[in-house]
Amino acid sequence: MEMPTPDATIMGRKAAIVAGLEALLPKDAVISDPHETRAYECDGLSAYRCPPLAAVLPANTEEVAAILKFCHAEGVPVVPRGSGTSLAGGALPTADSIILGVSKMADVLETDYANRIIRVQTGRTNLSVTGAVEEDGFFYAPDPSSQLACAIAGNIAMNSGGAHCLKYGVTTNNLLGVTMVTMEGEVVEIGGAHLEAAGYDLLGVICGSEGQLGVVTEATLRILAKPEGARPVLMGFDSNEVAGACVSDIIKAGVLPVAIEFMDRPCIRACEDFVHAGYPDVEALLIVEVEGSDDEIDEQLEKIIEIANRHNPVELRESTGPEQSALIWKGRKSAFGAMGQINDYMCLDGTIPVSELPYVLRRIGEMSGEFGLDVANVFHAGDGNMHPLILYDANKPGDLETCEAFGAAILKLCVEVGGCLTGEHGVGIEKRDLMLDQYAPADIAAQMAVKDVFDPAWLLNPAKVFPLATSASRRVA
Repeated sequence: MEMPTPDATIMGRKAAIVAGLEALLPKDAVISDPHETRAYECDGLSAYRCPPLAAVLPANTEEVAAILKFCHAEGVPVVPRGSGTSLAGGALPTADSIILGVSKMADVLETDYANRIIRVQTGRTNLSVTGAVEEDGFFYAPDPSSQLACAIAGNIAMNSGGAHCLKYGVTTNNLLGVTMVTMEGEVVEIGGAHLEAAGYDLLGVICGSEGQLGVVTEATLRILAKPEGARPVLMGFDSNEVAGACVSDIIKAGVLPVAIEFMDRPCIRACEDFVHAGYPDVEALLIVEVEGSDDEIDEQLEKIIEIANRHNPVELRESTGPEQSALIWKGRKSAFGAMGQINDYMCLDGTIPVSELPYVLRRIGEMSGEFGLDVANVFHAGDGNMHPLILYDANKPGDLETCEAFGAAILKLCVEVGGCLTGEHGVGIEKRDLMLDQYAPADIAAQMAVKDVFDPAWLLNPAKVFPLATSASRRVA
């Protein structure tokens, strides 16, 4: 992945820039030693690395504002970072940039059960939002696989989803308001603890903007009452295409499970060896979960199982209790880590119409042979959010480049069938040069014009989202 040439002037002023930051923050909040900044040289897309000029760890909105105001005056690029779990290179620094990490900002600021909201600092991890309210019978719906580690800041930046978002929606459907700091250091409030703000949908612009427009420091989130109960069912099939067709038929029937997850044989075996979840030995596995009262669960599962039986499942098994349900989901949530134990891989993120699942799965299998690299599939099948894992050898010359070409072909396929380049991982550096495969030049220009308004000097999160050839002239020296 090509990155812009670092600004030699900024690199030469490192000592003065670090001294300026140290004057604004506690001593332990500025990291500039090259050995220590290596911890910030990459995110979850670890194939690409670049140590930043320095890293800063503010504790509140006021410190973020001071940092951004200073960096704006000095012309220093800033890369916002949540927990660094981005799989698209969304938090990859440039050598002349400052990493602004929000990990110290993890407090719950307000909980309002009557109005079903919680306000948190955005360094708080996804799962710990639910942890703050679950004893009172509530939960936060978006649940990425990385929810144990990923921060709300990154969830907002990438509009993250998760296994249970088929019913409850992704981050944008559960985000009510934000406190954001612009690159000039201005603190703005967008949205809030109400249904919908008047005027332009600025919250919709911010959610999914990948740190291009500002740094979100606080968020007001929707929390929901826990359902009475939930029950997953495992469905095993003898081919990916048949499993995909079953998903399509469930959605077409108007049944709305809380989740429909897909895994193929390589992923099933890796997860089973890692967690021992009791997964069947099949070519493709669906985890379909419904929730509600016992009667509601029984009624929904009866319809779903009837549909599944039309596709001749090899195995069909309902969970027998909470412990088994938790184990089934532990296996699915561990998929990325389980695959990482056996191979280097690149995790993609493209979204397609559910009706195209059988065709796209077949084409991915065919392309695997064409490129000579294996691929494992695990994804949110109910909303067509695919996560192919392309397996490659990082130590074999040329394998990474072949993997990139294979990934680009899969993402272009997603667009060709009526889908899009990303469902929840964002564009980052991984997909920025594919943006013109989805958008016309006029569409890209309109998006860049929005960034011009929020960040005229183009100092926030450089080299992300927009093709470098298109955006190179925007940076103001």
